[in-house]
Amino acid sequence: MDDDRILERERLQMEQIRELDFEELQVEEVDDFRDSEDDDDDELAAFRAISHTRLSDNIGTDEHIFNPDVASLHTYLGEVEDTQNRTAFLDGGTVLKIPLFYLEGVVLFPESTLPLRIIQSSFLAAIERALNQINAPCTIGVIRVYREGNQFKYASVGTTAEIRQYRRLSDGSFNVITRGKQRFLLKRRWTDVEGFPCGEVHIVEEDVPLRTPRDAFGKLVPISNLRAPSHSSTMALSASFRDTDEMSVASSEESFESALSPSEKRLHYSAVDSIMDDWTSSDDDEVVSTSGGSNPFSSRSVRCLASRQDDEREDGRSAESKTPVSKGKCQMQNRLTSFRKNTDLNRFRMAPRAFWPFWVYRMYDSYHLAQRAADLWKQIVGVPNMEAIVDKPDILSFFIASKIPVSESIRQELLEIDGVSYRLQREIELLESFDRVRCKHCQSVIARRSDMSVMSSDGPLGAYVNPHGYVHEIMTFYKVNDVAISGRTVKEDSWFPGYAWTIANCATCETQLGWLFTATSKKLKPSSFWAVRSSQVADDMR
Repeated sequence: MDDDRILERERLQMEQIRELDFEELQVEEVDDFRDSEDDDDDELAAFRAISHTRLSDNIGTDEHIFNPDVASLHTYLGEVEDTQNRTAFLDGGTVLKIPLFYLEGVVLFPESTLPLRIIQSSFLAAIERALNQINAPCTIGVIRVYREGNQFKYASVGTTAEIRQYRRLSDGSFNVITRGKQRFLLKRRWTDVEGFPCGEVHIVEEDVPLRTPRDAFGKLVPISNLRAPSHSSTMALSASFRDTDEMSVASSEESFESALSPSEKRLHYSAVDSIMDDWTSSDDDEVVSTSGGSNPFSSRSVRCLASRQDDEREDGRSAESKTPVSKGKCQMQNRLTSFRKNTDLNRFRMAPRAFWPFWVYRMYDSYHLAQRAADLWKQIVGVPNMEAIVDKPDILSFFIASKIPVSESIRQELLEIDGVSYRLQREIELLESFDRVRCKHCQSVIARRSDMSVMSSDGPLGAYVNPHGYVHEIMTFYKVNDVAISGRTVKEDSWFPGYAWTIANCATCETQLGWLFTATSKKLKPSSFWAVRSSQVADDMR
């Protein structure tokens, strides 16, 4: 059903493109670059305000805004035919032998579109094999290849790609549009007798998105003593923690676990293991921090808070004369006191019978993390809108990973993460830290987050293939720094209809960073934008 809706949408968009062809938009010579950045900024504001307007809609009397849907259709590949025999989702653990495509600078994720132009005879045979194979028809494997010194390295985790559309050209080459399906582990690879790479792959079994255990809240009587910050109540609470029998705690934990579903147990154990790892890795058990996700009402924190006045009386010295350790204790205790006075404790009264409080579980709740990631995406990137898939954390985690404008190595890291919650946590961290785009070779700042201009309905990052068969993943910006154009402007084979392209190099190290796209008509807006290759972007985004 989803595939039918996608195909119907693509057919409608193709009809729109054909209608635009009848309008015979006049192609004019590329204008000289404008020197006024103020004019560019005004134009960008207008472009952002109507970024989803169809190309045929008017901005002014005669101006047109570029339609982002056109770029996502890869119309530069020409007419393509739909494939018939497609593969359903395979069970996790399935082992396949399929043709492999090694792509430098490209990381394919499930549900992402990957265009290919197949020219070499060996890879033409690979496509023929994929179209006709029985165990996994229309399926190939995509692996990222990268350089380390003078050697090529192959990633161990890749993605199967389903051939959705293809066209055989008169010269025997293929134009192919594929879509990512499932992650796999590469077990072994070899070269087929026909000369193309093959591999034995192990389909990864994806975990189920997890919710906070249904019995994690509200099982205890509200801890009313936490409302009063008096010394006596704090001492009483401290004593209650100390007097708790370990066996009764274990019994409570066992009772809690028995009521959980398998998925809830996985989340519970994940939270317990993570917190225990954090505690056991600390060499200083005396000072308890109130930041970093630790519970300020743990028994250790309360005992430290309750003994503050006794320590001060026994010491009999001013704060200036204390040792560094005692000063640290005092500062920590003051922070705890201030925290208790200024914090609404109602959320801490959601006390569980489980071993950990509710906020620990929310750190691993896939649905809570998905909402956080979607909100950050809307705030930082904007389009496309994530609301339609926010209730599907597994799909959303792959969607963000495939579109987030970061380096290819970081995106490979996201592909290799097992677990929806862990992938979403990493994506939230990346979105929060994303600020600048730097050249991979010289670390020069070439763009900022605020300079992004989304030119495709797929998002700020997408894959495109040139006539020679090289696939490039690019992120688009309306403005860049320290970038110089090189060579002539070319109108043919443009990935964005209505725009001509010019090679763009880093002005510092002269590495090719991408291209400048310039409108071939004065009526088309924006008049220009930049495309930066993700393979030339540094990991440092701050």
